[in-house]
Amino acid sequence: MYIKKQSTELSKITMPVIFNEPLSFLQRLTEYMEHTYLIHQANASSDSIERMKCVAAFAVSAVASQWERTGKPFNPLLGETYELVREDLGFRLISEQVSHHPPVSAFHAEGLKKDFVFHGSIYPKLKFWGKSVEAEPKGIITLELPRYNEAYTWTNPTCCVHNIIVGQLWIEQYGNVEVLNHKTGERCCLNFKPCGLFGKELHKVEGYILDKSKKKVCSLYGKWTECMYIVDYAALEAHKRSGKGTAEKKSSKPGSREEVEEIPLPEADTVEVIPGSYLLWRIAPRPVNSTEMYSFTSFAMQLNELDKDMDGLIPKTDCRLRPDIRAMENGDIDLASEEKKRLEEKQRAACKTYSKSDDEWKTKWFQQGQNPHNGSQDWLFSTGYWNRNYPLLPDIY
Repeated sequence: MYIKKQSTELSKITMPVIFNEPLSFLQRLTEYMEHTYLIHQANASSDSIERMKCVAAFAVSAVASQWERTGKPFNPLLGETYELVREDLGFRLISEQVSHHPPVSAFHAEGLKKDFVFHGSIYPKLKFWGKSVEAEPKGIITLELPRYNEAYTWTNPTCCVHNIIVGQLWIEQYGNVEVLNHKTGERCCLNFKPCGLFGKELHKVEGYILDKSKKKVCSLYGKWTECMYIVDYAALEAHKRSGKGTAEKKSSKPGSREEVEEIPLPEADTVEVIPGSYLLWRIAPRPVNSTEMYSFTSFAMQLNELDKDMDGLIPKTDCRLRPDIRAMENGDIDLASEEKKRLEEKQRAACKTYSKSDDEWKTKWFQQGQNPHNGSQDWLFSTGYWNRNYPLLPDIY
């Protein structure tokens, strides 16, 4: 008899702190900004197809930091916030946990020269498949380039962590991602490939750009863990027909195999470069001690820094001030576990109080509304945060 396997929704299940990394999910979202230079490159190009290439590379680079990141970020508390100002990279960002059930995180980044706006709201739907955990990042991501009056939207691929019960943990990203330029109608269609049999497709991303007449003008290929190249569409097809390219294999669905999901070892660690290609993006090398630091990138290692000049500047809801995350970063796992439990109980009590009263929880910096470009439900920045006036903030820690 065939028994269909069911997934388990994990958003309401409390996980032991040992499964975490010492960052909030709001901070993990901020890692989208690590390769902001790709946005600046798009702004510097007068050709819309060239801009699309840069934006597509930025969309791929946004998930690159997840490579080997098997620790789970802390679930943000309702009302939790995080800000990051990087003058060297030319942006500032604010994020807020705007909903508890379902958990929704909203963020808004802008160029310090007012040259771009990058915003979105993410609802990471987690499913447990027995041996793996699948995270489907529901929510729309939007990049606006005011100089060209352009807006691009897309969604992230699905992330899956394998061997959560036994064996060595490993991560793959899969699914189709479409980047749409709402002004020109140009699109970039990207396919994050499942690993396939024998791991031949592990980490691979392939796609193409369609002009406004739906003609394929160029192809993109590479690995989300490593780099992305651009090449003439006909050149890629000729390369595949020559037999030099690797054919895609049929993959298994998460949790469908009974044996331990071993880490697929790709035939080569580098991307085979097709003649006529040029590099769009390459990941920055990780610090030598990265494996001892939750496989963090250099960018991620700086996200929880609490400088003296932030004292009295950032709001008391900023996740740099969370005691459970700070305890874990300091290596005190027992205290981190105790504080995590205390904060979760405090949040449940607060939500219970709100449910019994006529008062409704009100977000501070974002309001629910329609995405102005595709009409989908979104959370939009309501301004005011950077005025540094923070009255009546909730006591969440």
